[in-house]
Amino acid sequence: MIEKIIEFCARNKYIVALLTLVAVAGGIYSMKHIPLDAIPDLSDTQVIIYSRWDRSPDIIEDQVTYPIITAMLGAPKIKAIRGFSDFGYSYVYIIFQDGTDLYWARSRVLEYLSKIQARLPEGVRTELGPDATGVGWVYQYAFVDKTGEHNLAELRSFQDWTLRYWLQSVPGVAEVASIGGFQKQYQVLIDPNALVAYNVPLSKVVDAIRDGNNDVGGRLVELAGAEYMVRGRGYAKSISDLENIVVGNGKSGTPILVKSLGRVTLGPDIRRGVSDLDGLGDTVGGIIVMRQGENALAVIDRVKEKIKEITPSLPRGAEIVPVYDRSALIKSSIHTLKDELLLEMVIVSIVILIFLWHFPSAVIPIVTIPISVLLAFIPLYLMGLTSNIMSLSGIAISIGILVDGAIVEVENAYKRLEEWNESGRPGDFHEVRLRALKEVGPSVFFSLLVVAVAFMPVFTLVDQEGRLFKPLAFAKNFAMAIAALLAITLDPAVRMMFTRMDFVHFKPAWLSNLINTITVGKYYPEEKHPISKRLFRVYEPACRFVLRHRKGTVMTALLLCT
Repeated sequence: MIEKIIEFCARNKYIVALLTLVAVAGGIYSMKHIPLDAIPDLSDTQVIIYSRWDRSPDIIEDQVTYPIITAMLGAPKIKAIRGFSDFGYSYVYIIFQDGTDLYWARSRVLEYLSKIQARLPEGVRTELGPDATGVGWVYQYAFVDKTGEHNLAELRSFQDWTLRYWLQSVPGVAEVASIGGFQKQYQVLIDPNALVAYNVPLSKVVDAIRDGNNDVGGRLVELAGAEYMVRGRGYAKSISDLENIVVGNGKSGTPILVKSLGRVTLGPDIRRGVSDLDGLGDTVGGIIVMRQGENALAVIDRVKEKIKEITPSLPRGAEIVPVYDRSALIKSSIHTLKDELLLEMVIVSIVILIFLWHFPSAVIPIVTIPISVLLAFIPLYLMGLTSNIMSLSGIAISIGILVDGAIVEVENAYKRLEEWNESGRPGDFHEVRLRALKEVGPSVFFSLLVVAVAFMPVFTLVDQEGRLFKPLAFAKNFAMAIAALLAITLDPAVRMMFTRMDFVHFKPAWLSNLINTITVGKYYPEEKHPISKRLFRVYEPACRFVLRHRKGTVMTALLLCT
C-alpha cells in the first residue's frame, strides 16, 4: 500500500505539489488565526453561583450556601461542589467533568437553581459568575484624574455606569470588574430618640423609603380623542427628595417626614479593600475578564482599540492608565519560541547540508521542516487548541525528528544513483530513483509513526496535568504524523521533480558550475565522501577495538549501568 502511494506521488508530482501548496495555504491561515496565549488554560469547567444577602456568615451558610449546594448535587456530570460563605456573600463553585461544554453546564446550573430560588430567604440576590476561566484576567487599567478635578466617588460612578459598559461591549469580554474608589450612595442616618418621640418603628421608615423611591403606572385617560398615560413620578434624584418622603402621620395629623427622624447625606458604601496605584494612594480601576475559548491577544487588541475610541469622551482631566497587559507576555513568549524554532530549522538544515554534501538531496529534508510545522497548525486550529508555550514546545522538540524520514530516503536514493552512475548508467535513472524510494519508504513511514506513538501515554493524563501537557503531545504527534505523510507523498514528488544527472555547460563558467552544483551535484562513493571519510578515520578504529574486546565492552557497560 505504502509503495503504491509512493509510486503514485512520484509519477504525479505536479498534482502532489499543487495539493501541498493548498495545504500550506491552509496552514498559514490556521497559524494566523489560531488563538494565542502565553500558557495553556488549566482551569476546570466551572460555574460560580454568587449570592448577596446582608447577614452574618453562619446565617448565609445555613440559609443560602447549604440549600444551593444540596440542590446542585443531582445535576449531571458534576465532579465537585465547593461552597464559601462570608459576611454578606455566598459563593458556590460547581466543577464539572473534563470535556463538559461550559454553556451546557451553565444551563444545567440555571435549571437546578430555579428549583431552589423560591425557597431562599427574601432579599437574597443570586446570579451566575461570568463565562470565563481562571486565566481570563487579561487586562487591567486604572482610571485616574491627575488634575484633581474629579474625586474618587465621581470617577467610580463614571466607571460603574459608563466606562464599564463601553468596554464590556467589546467582543470576547465576559466581564469588566470595578475596583477601588468610593461607591456613592444616599445614606439615611436615623435618630433613635426621634423614633421614640414619634413612636415610629425603624421597619416602617425602611418601607416608606423603599416605597417612596419608585415610579408607578396607572391606566389611560381619553380626552378629546387622545389618550393620556397616568403615572406617578417618584424616583428620588436628590437629598431633598428623600428627606421629604412621608413616613406616617403624627397625633395631630401632621405628616412625619424622613428629615424629621434623621439626616440624609451622600456617602460611600462600606469598602472591603482598596486599590492603590504606584504607592500614590487610592485609585479607581477595572479588570477585563476574557470569555472562555477566546483569543487572548485578539481580545486585548480589541480592548485597546476601544479605549482609543472612547478616550475623547472621558471626563475632562481623566485618563485610562494600563496596569496589567498580558499581550506583552504572550508576544514575548511566542517570539522567544519562534526564534528558537527558526534557529533549530537553520541548524538542522546546515547539518544536513554538511553531512550529505549534496545540495539537491539536502533541499528535500530542509523543505520538509517548515511544511511540516505549518501543516501541524491545521489540526491544532480545527481542535480549538491555543498556540502557547507548551504547544510550540511540542513542535520544537520534534524538529530534529521531522526530517529523519526524508534523510533516510534521500540517502538511499543518493547511494543507488551513485551505484548507477559508477556502473555505466544502465537504464533510466528515474526508475532507479523510484525503486530506491520504494525500498525504504514503508519503513520510514512506520518508524515515524512509532516515534509519535511514544507520546500516547501523555493523553491518559487528566485534570490539570492533562490540560498542561496534552497541547505539547498533540503538537508533537501532529507534526510527526504529517512528517510521516510527507515522507511518502511530497518527498518522492520533489525528488522526482528536481533531480538531474547531467551537467549543463555555458558561459560564464562560474555560473555554470554554480547551477550544476545546485541542480545536479556530485555523487561520491561512501569511502570518498568529503565528510564520511574523515568520520571513518575516527569511528573505524574505535569500532574495531570494541569488536576485538567484546566481553570487556559488555562488562564495562554493565558496570556503568549499575
